[in-house]
Amino acid sequence: MKILKNIIITAAMLAVATAICFILRPLVPTDTHVPLIYVLAVLCVSRLTEGYFYGVLASMVAVVGVNYIFTYPYFQVDFTVTGYPLTFIVMLTVSISVSALMTQIKMQEHVRLKAEKERMRANLLRAVSHDIRTPLTSIQASASGILDNYDALGRQEKVELLEGIRDESQWLIRMVENLLSITRINGDRAQLQTTWEVVEEVVGGAVGKFQKQFPQIEVETSMPEEVVMAPMDGILVEQVLVNLMENSAIHGKTTTKIRISVQKLPERVLFCVEDNGKGIATKDLTKIFDRFYRTDASRNSTRGGSGIGLSIVKKILEDHGGKVWATSKEGVGTTMYFVLRKYQEVPVS
Repeated sequence: MKILKNIIITAAMLAVATAICFILRPLVPTDTHVPLIYVLAVLCVSRLTEGYFYGVLASMVAVVGVNYIFTYPYFQVDFTVTGYPLTFIVMLTVSISVSALMTQIKMQEHVRLKAEKERMRANLLRAVSHDIRTPLTSIQASASGILDNYDALGRQEKVELLEGIRDESQWLIRMVENLLSITRINGDRAQLQTTWEVVEEVVGGAVGKFQKQFPQIEVETSMPEEVVMAPMDGILVEQVLVNLMENSAIHGKTTTKIRISVQKLPERVLFCVEDNGKGIATKDLTKIFDRFYRTDASRNSTRGGSGIGLSIVKKILEDHGGKVWATSKEGVGTTMYFVLRKYQEVPVS
């Protein structure tokens, strides 16, 4: 497939260059522009194809094409025309040099992107290592405390230690789910599998998962009267909703209620996750979806997280062709919005 794609691109660029030269022929008194147009075509081929071969091939074809089509005697290959051997050598040299330069630039870009990916992976490992070690240490200490002092501990003390183990375990589960989401979305974007999902079912799944961990927080949903379907990876979009609700529960501090609403817009579905927590500072609103970013309140918290939950939300939605943003008023609450492109209505029978 890649070979066929590269061949098609090469042929298309050369054909476009030839067409442009024919169009300009009656408009321009000389053919001095022809080699430049073909060099531009070689540049495009080198930029859009992989490796040196197709750029060099385009260079050879361009030189012969200029001689055959646009050099007198027309539609004949004749390299004996006065001055043409030098033109041939110069054009071939320029074309091959441009091709080689573009290929080298692409290779350098590939190396840079790979290095950046490795740097981000290292940052991620550093960011989550401490956050994972802390609850594991707490779980180990609580379990050891119960086992070593079982008879000495009262019932209430045992319950408190077990609740601590449960809470830390739930936090670890959330962290692992986010890490699994990262591995799921960090591959080739073409591997994202989308199917037509019923939006209400995805929301219901996310709410059910959230309330198992935060039963004390009331969750209200508001859906359109029609059954709305949208193309998505249902597991990832469910994770988006869970992450947004968890963000409200953990960082909202005073959150007691979350409301999820869905609205159908032209060509889009709009989701809103609204809470009655303490809100987010204005200076943080444009940064909270950046990877590893944590607000001042989060940094000072014993369970501040590693700053990947909302960045995962942003990445998942970008891969779906959507976007996410937030509004907030300190002391009143925060509303997170995100949109998915396209929707399909199914009339209720």
